[in-house]
Amino acid sequence: MSGTPQAAGAASDVGVAAAWAASGAMVLSGHPDGPPLLPPGRAAHVARELAERFAGSTGAPRLDGARLLAERAACTGHVRRGRVSAGGASRLLPTADGWAAVSCARPDDPALLGALASADVRDDPWPVLSAWLRGHTGAELAGRAELLGIAAGPVRAQAPPSHVPAPAAPRPVKDALVVDFSALWAGPLCAHLLSLAGARVVKVETPTRPDGARYGDPGFYRLLHAGHRSVVLDPATTAGRNAMAALVDAADIIIEASRPRALARFGLDADAAVATGTVWVSITANGRSSERVGFGDDVAAGAGLVCRDPDLSPLFCGDAVADPLTGLTAAVLAASAPPGRGVLWDVSMTDVVAATLEPGPPLPSTPAARRGDGWAIETGVGLVPVASPERREPGGDAPAMGADTGEVLRSLGIPLP
Repeated sequence: MSGTPQAAGAASDVGVAAAWAASGAMVLSGHPDGPPLLPPGRAAHVARELAERFAGSTGAPRLDGARLLAERAACTGHVRRGRVSAGGASRLLPTADGWAAVSCARPDDPALLGALASADVRDDPWPVLSAWLRGHTGAELAGRAELLGIAAGPVRAQAPPSHVPAPAAPRPVKDALVVDFSALWAGPLCAHLLSLAGARVVKVETPTRPDGARYGDPGFYRLLHAGHRSVVLDPATTAGRNAMAALVDAADIIIEASRPRALARFGLDADAAVATGTVWVSITANGRSSERVGFGDDVAAGAGLVCRDPDLSPLFCGDAVADPLTGLTAAVLAASAPPGRGVLWDVSMTDVVAATLEPGPPLPSTPAARRGDGWAIETGVGLVPVASPERREPGGDAPAMGADTGEVLRSLGIPLP
């Protein structure tokens, strides 16, 4: 991110390795039967800088941003699995000209992956898809995946050019009304951090599209949503759309993770909201101008954040690292705006990850060494222990879906649908 402090030289290299070692993400990187591997780039170090910047500008409690990269795994018990993501939904597979990252995380994904390969895959798409990929290039995969709405694409040997917006002047977030339309991890982490800074967070879901994280680890869901309010509105009805628009009008900060055309179907207009002074945070896989979809693991791998075997074949790094790294980035941006103006922050997860990687050809990853019952990584100042994921305790309970709909709308003077 522009404006983030950058260290230099050997001291920087030591700090970068130490941040990865302390993050809990390094122990999730590598083969299941091999040592943890040091991921490339500065993502853990950048996460630490972002968390410090957020706390300094908002007065929020200071968190170790590097540790946030692995706290879902601390709740779920995920471990490193090589070319299968820690959470199990994504795989790294060879193509005709390299490697690809493919996710199968949603109920409809097996059928969509079958459509991509023009085959009936039943409930297990991987054998058919693996055979199809060996005869097709990464570019062919990317084109078909975008058309079908599949989270998949080639693994880059080098990070693509990136643009991450530089934060504007800090703005107060205490008591600000944050309306969060996002789901899963990146957007909810942004909302969670804003709530730690004193913002009032309202989570909005629709009856047919609840946050998929509700069906994941309950402790992790509580961690990100404790103290928030839950509203359910149906955009398929005129009253639901009107209430949704009124809630947006009342908000100081909007967080969403949808492609613009999906928001348009809800009758929501980011530019109109920004014109009235709203801070609008839009989180997508590849920017608002792209129709590509993606999840944390395939986005990180697609941007080039992978570990490498000695033969340079890729392995997953951490657990969906693009999600928490983007959530931290989005929180810093949400807590800033040009004086007296609204702003639309277009946050591309791919760009956020790519900005932490150095140019140059891929190199084999440095393995950790055994140290007693654990692992350590060699740095310029000696061995640094490789930490396991660390769990933060939730600050209370998360609301049941829709539990606060009436209370929130009445408090804002919005007619109940």
